[in-house]
Amino acid sequence: MQFDRWWPSPDPPPAIVPSLPYLKPAAAMKLLILGGTVFLGRHLTEAALAQGHEVTLLNRGRHNPGLFTRAQSLTGDRDGDMAALRGHRFDAVIDCSGQTPTHIARAVEALGPDVPHYLFVSTISVCASFPPGVSYDETVPVCAGHEGYGALKARAEEAIQAALPGRVAVVRPGLIVGPFDPTGRFTYWPRRVARGGEVLAPGRPGRPVQFIDVRDLAAWCLQLALVRSTGVFNAVGPEITMTQLLDDCRHAAGSDARFTWVDDDALLAMGVAPWTGLPLWLPEADAGFGGMLLADNSRAIAAGLQTRPPRETARDTLAWARSFGGEPPASVSTLTPDDEARCLALASHGAQP
Repeated sequence: MQFDRWWPSPDPPPAIVPSLPYLKPAAAMKLLILGGTVFLGRHLTEAALAQGHEVTLLNRGRHNPGLFTRAQSLTGDRDGDMAALRGHRFDAVIDCSGQTPTHIARAVEALGPDVPHYLFVSTISVCASFPPGVSYDETVPVCAGHEGYGALKARAEEAIQAALPGRVAVVRPGLIVGPFDPTGRFTYWPRRVARGGEVLAPGRPGRPVQFIDVRDLAAWCLQLALVRSTGVFNAVGPEITMTQLLDDCRHAAGSDARFTWVDDDALLAMGVAPWTGLPLWLPEADAGFGGMLLADNSRAIAAGLQTRPPRETARDTLAWARSFGGEPPASVSTLTPDDEARCLALASHGAQP
């Protein structure tokens, strides 16, 4: 998914930025980041520059131009002209903007066939289905065809593996969260809990949820590129319960929030949209998506993925959101206060089954 709107984004206070303490490289890489100024790419670039790498960015120049004065900036379009890459040589490429096999083909054609290591940021949405209650690893079948976000990402994975065999790491994040998130999905929860009062809490209190802090993902991607790790990895954090997440948000905000739990069937009957209306909520019995938050991350852990406590993510996301002095960016339509109040009123009158 691409976001074509720009907003002023003041740099966060230093406490929000640090990644986990991965090893400093013995030698700097010449690193190309395809993207680099919005969310994951922004954190990748900050971390790479902090580690002393020589960073080149290629993007359309539409979002936060001039953000990184210590990085070389090239202008190119994954759907058009990538000629700015020709003649450049890099030790590693991190691609956090490729969406289709055509994007991959254009990048490889411009870079040439001698790229030592290419890390492609894909998505768990490449998986063909997520049966209820079933954990899944990187070997599950992927979407077929060439239509839809997951299918196109799956074809892009295949394209880069075929173009650079033995030199590719494919990283499949779940929900990426944290400061500078342009979607507003995870941000909904620390902001809503910070307002206090009665909070609509979705589904079963003990149901598992997963996400990954963007700073942890960025630091780990750099580490994979540094040591030239290859393979496919589910990039998700550990399973926690929805209760734990909401309690962490309450602690981070110092809030008096109290939670009213409404089950899946009742929320659906009220017209609440899974995943977007209430982020991180998916009806557990759903045949296609009930198990989406059950990814096995053991391969990523073995390859060095480290994640910070969810409470820290909630705290820093809230601090970033508050830095706007108004509404932070949000491309997803989460539940409005009026809609939440309507649902709570229905639940209090026994509308839930």
